[in-house]
Amino acid sequence: MTDHSTLNYQLLATPIGTLRLLSNGEQLLRIEFGEAGALPPGTRRANDPVLQRGSEQLDEYFTGHRKQFDLPLAPRGTAFQQAVWQALTAIPWGQWRSYGALAAAIGQPRSARAVGAANRRNPLPIVVPCHRVVGSDGSLTGFAGGLEVKRYLLELEGSLPQLQN
Repeated sequence: MTDHSTLNYQLLATPIGTLRLLSNGEQLLRIEFGEAGALPPGTRRANDPVLQRGSEQLDEYFTGHRKQFDLPLAPRGTAFQQAVWQALTAIPWGQWRSYGALAAAIGQPRSARAVGAANRRNPLPIVVPCHRVVGSDGSLTGFAGGLEVKRYLLELEGSLPQLQN
């Protein structure tokens, strides 16, 4: 049995820079851009099976060989955030949605701003594809990794040209 008070992390070099993956040994908890920022006490650098699978699947994603992730995830958030993050996973590779469309998809059509706030708090970017959400006019809007990274990810998935038409 895994000690859930111990968190493991691994660094992964990607075309968009270093990603830091954190797990509890059984589920992926966070993906962070870069390696700056404090880690929770007791976090150790380790290569557990969840981190290994996460790294392999992200590598496959960045080479265009993976369009869906199959990982045990445990993002922490409110019920509303969880609903938004679940809806994000339903946006297919190569497609995007506006914040308003995502709000409608979770049955809260007047909550586009709250959807944006939940997107900003997404602890598992790329795997839970918040980069696939854009402004109502198709413009690229905020992203934790920066707009250039968002542009790169949408380009990788082939949906950026659709936005620029």
